[in-house]
Amino acid sequence: QVQLLESGGGLVQAGDSLRLSCVVSGGAFNVAWFRQAPGKEREFGAAISWSGGRTNYKDSVKGRFTISRDKAKNIVYLFVNSLKPEDTAVYYCAASIASTAYIGSNAALYPYWGQGTQVTVSS
Repeated sequence: QVQLLESGGGLVQAGDSLRLSCVVSGGAFNVAWFRQAPGKEREFGAAISWSGGRTNYKDSVKGRFTISRDKAKNIVYLFVNSLKPEDTAVYYCAASIASTAYIGSNAALYPYWGQGTQVTVSS
């Protein structure tokens, strides 16, 4: 059974940094982080391949988001620096089967999703 469990969200101040974690179990997956702010569509942030050798970032977050994975622990991390109030959202990790090699931005191509973790950035 595939499971994705996010953690690490919370209330932070603008300018702070945060590390989100996604524990992945049940197979070999490429993993992405998406976020959804109130009243907005879910948007892609970053993705990493099963091997960890390839990454993909949304242009607007490059330099502030860093995705990495610890394969031994089956954890994918998202480091977010210089947080802004507009980063306030529920952050989700999503997985695509490793053999697809997919790390793009299309949410529909990630069949597995976690429940999300709330990040709130105060000004």
